[in-house]
Order: sequence, then C-alpha cells, then structure tokens
Amino acid sequence: MSYYNLGKDIVLGEDVDHFDPVLENEEHYQMAMGELQAQNISEQQCNNSASNCTLFEDMMYDFAMIEKYISVVVPIFFGIIVIVGLIGNALVVIVVLCNPQMRSTTNLLIINLAIADLLFIVVCVPFTAWDYALSYWPFGEVCCRIVQYFIHVCAYASIYTLVLMSLDRFLAVVHPIASMSIRTEKNAYWAIGTTWITVLVLCIPTLITYNIFIDERENGQLYFYCTFNSTDFNHGLFQLCFFISSYVVPLALAFILYMLMLKRLWFGVVPGGQMSTESVRCKKRVTRLVVVVVVIFAVCWMPIQVVLVLKSFNAYPMRSSNIVIQIVAHVLAYTNSCVNPILYAFLSENFRKAFRKVIACNNNNSSSSNRQQTFTRNEVERTGAEITTATQTKLTRLTNGNV
Repeated sequence: MSYYNLGKDIVLGEDVDHFDPVLENEEHYQMAMGELQAQNISEQQCNNSASNCTLFEDMMYDFAMIEKYISVVVPIFFGIIVIVGLIGNALVVIVVLCNPQMRSTTNLLIINLAIADLLFIVVCVPFTAWDYALSYWPFGEVCCRIVQYFIHVCAYASIYTLVLMSLDRFLAVVHPIASMSIRTEKNAYWAIGTTWITVLVLCIPTLITYNIFIDERENGQLYFYCTFNSTDFNHGLFQLCFFISSYVVPLALAFILYMLMLKRLWFGVVPGGQMSTESVRCKKRVTRLVVVVVVIFAVCWMPIQVVLVLKSFNAYPMRSSNIVIQIVAHVLAYTNSCVNPILYAFLSENFRKAFRKVIACNNNNSSSSNRQQTFTRNEVERTGAEITTATQTKLTRLTNGNV
C-alpha cells in the first residue's frame, strides 16, 4: 500500500469469511483480525439472534460495496489527475522557459513546484491507482520503498517551495530595495538546489521504514502489501514527525511571512519612498496568487494529514464511513498536484496570455504543417504531370523520326 493509500483498510476479499486488509502497518492488520473474530462470533449467533445476523450481513454488504466502487472509481479519478497534471504542469514549465521576460524569481519557484508535481504524478499516482484497483501490492519490495520515498520527497519539495515563494514575496514587498541583490536568478537556483538536496537526504529513512508485509491465507495463497514496518519502528512517532515537519512548521512560517506582508501592503510605507499605485497593485496581485496556492495546498493536504496521525496511534476506527472519508481525503491530497496550473490561469494575466500563446503556436504550427504537406503534394503531382507530358512528347518525336 502506498503511504497515503488509506482508503481500503479493511475490504472484503473473494472469500467473505476473510477480510482483505490493505493496511497501514502490521498493527492495523492485527486489529482487523480482532474485529473479524468478533464478527465471526456474530455470524455464529445468527441462529439465536436475528438482530445480530442482520448487523453482520449489513456490515459485509457495506464492505463489499465499498470494495466494488473504490476499485473502479478511485483509479478513474487518479487517471484524470495524471492527465490534467501532466498537461498543466508541463505547460507551466514550457511557458516560463520559453519566455525570458517571465523568468522572475517567483516564476522560477513556480517551475520548481510544477516539476515536483510532475515527479509526483509520474512516479507516485499510477502505482497508487494500481494499488486501489488490485487491493494488494504487485510490484515488489524495491518498488514499494522507492514509491514511498518519492511520495515523501515530493510532499516536502512542494511545501518548502511554497515557503520559498512566501519568503520571496516577503522580500519583494517589505524590503523591495534591499532585496534586489538577493532576489536574483542565480540565488533562486541555489535555493532550489539546496531544497532538493536537503529533502532527498532527509527522506532516506523512508527507504528503510517501509517493506512488504506478507499475508498467508488459510488456502495457502500469499498476498503482499506495501506497509510501514511498525515491528521495528515507531509508526506514531514517525507520522507525528512527518506531520509537524511537512505541514505544521512550513505553513506556520508562511503564515508569519504573510502577516508581515499584509501589514506592509495595507498599512505601511516602503523604505526609500512611496510606491506607485501600479507597483502596489502588481505586488498585491502576485502576492495574492502565492497566498491562494499556499491556502489550496493546506486545504488539500489537511484531511489526509489528520487521518494519518490518527491511524498511526490506532485512534481511527475502521468503519465504512471512515473508509470513505479516507478515500476522499486521499484523492483530495493527490488532486493538489494538478490544480496549480488552473490557479495560475485564473489569477495571473501573464500566465493566461502565455498559455494562449503556446496553444496558438501549436495550432499555427499544425496549420502550417498541413499547408506545407498540401503544397508539397500539389507540387509533386504537378511535377509528375510535367514529366509525363515531356515523356509523351519525346515518344511522339521519336515515332515521327525527330530527335
């Protein structure tokens, strides 16, 4: 199971006497087995109590329906996320790289965020979709560890890129003159590179803490699940550290920076003189874009982060309603990887114009290519006709004795 694939903690397998637990860790598996034993007792009491029998049958029906729908619907949602995310984030990268006038420090950080989302979409989302469709992990232990590693890497890279974007806006708004020597393209590349190196190194423990859990059924069939190794590591502590370091701390930093910015934008005076109305409007517009991106990230990731913490401390009951909540939270978190380009299109006039320009260029190139193909085909036909006419003339001359 992928790290955020929490939607199917307990769903029915082919045999209704056994649960098919795609679980966060081995502890949850034992909990599932405990609940299963209790439900088996209820099944045995069916002959004595109609209410117990009805309750058991309803529970089995609920889990069966959940398994049926999530194995189809959730992969479809993930497929949409992949398509929209690939096109949108690729457009963002192309637009900024192909327009030198758009290579500001903020836009370079936007490119970095798009690259992190592309990596997440390519490496993580497809495997999670397969996990939902199959209800077990078919890709082996190495792939399990690598996917978990990149899920963490992309999560950290995204949120700390947003922190860098917030810092960039803070410097531009609060210290516009002094920050001119700091907010350079070279320093932006250094900040981005340092962020990636730090994240790649700090996430190495993930390669150790995840492994394959093997569930051997009574019929001898083996099922493999990609889970957290709670036997050798403290899952609650691990998850709490992840929640604080990847969500609470970076969002707190961004919040503080934006409070200072709002104070300066709405009530303060820029050092070195009064800003022009257009300059203030431009800074507010860019800052609003970054604020919206940060808020959307916080909203998309908050539900799954809460679920992860609760589950790591075994404080999240495994009911049908909770499983649905987990799935919605999971899809919402993954959706964040494809929404940013849409936000740029709605909130940034420069990005809107650049997107239209790229699309128009593609259409023009396609039309030019079609016209060129038509011209070439007509030219070939005309040349062929001329050759045929010349050949016939020469044959006539030879027939008439003319050379």
